[in-house]
Amino acid sequence: MAGNAAAPFADAVLVAAVTAAHGLKGEVKLKTFTEDPASIGSYGEVTTGDGRTFALADVRPVKSDEAVARLKGIADRNAAESLKGQRLYIPRRALPEPSEEEFYHADLVGLRADDEAGVVLGHVRGVHNFGAGDVIEIEDAKGATFFVAFSRAAVPVVDLAGKRIVVTQGENTHDEDMGDEDMGDEDASQGEAH
Repeated sequence: MAGNAAAPFADAVLVAAVTAAHGLKGEVKLKTFTEDPASIGSYGEVTTGDGRTFALADVRPVKSDEAVARLKGIADRNAAESLKGQRLYIPRRALPEPSEEEFYHADLVGLRADDEAGVVLGHVRGVHNFGAGDVIEIEDAKGATFFVAFSRAAVPVVDLAGKRIVVTQGENTHDEDMGDEDMGDEDASQGEAH
């Protein structure tokens, strides 16, 4: 997606991206990264990657991961089109605390990944869902990455306070690992809980 790569502030959580203008009165189409597309309107103001802040209004879900919304101060199609590709962030503190056994992807990224013996395998680079369940991408010290199914069997310990996870398998994930019991039940993104 066009736009900016860097988050605008330290604890920023990506909740949506502007994909297009919608209509003539300044509305935009959003690709949402929240379980419920309408929920992005409940977190308060959003900040674009280039540092502009907007209040969202009239958020209407149109698909399971898309919404149409008005950004206050954007009044016409040209202004809406200028936002195409912008990523929308909120502060981490604006998100509700996840329930037990759920984790926000943003909270997992950067955690150290250890094996069961305490040997460091690398750090969590991302959490993805390619259609068969959530997987954790781990980057080792040499920059190589591998995937581990985000299941209780493969990742028995998520220690946010200790800034680490424990992984029972150091090999790349195989298709059969993808069917294990998920630790969460929401879609993969930085702003969603798992």
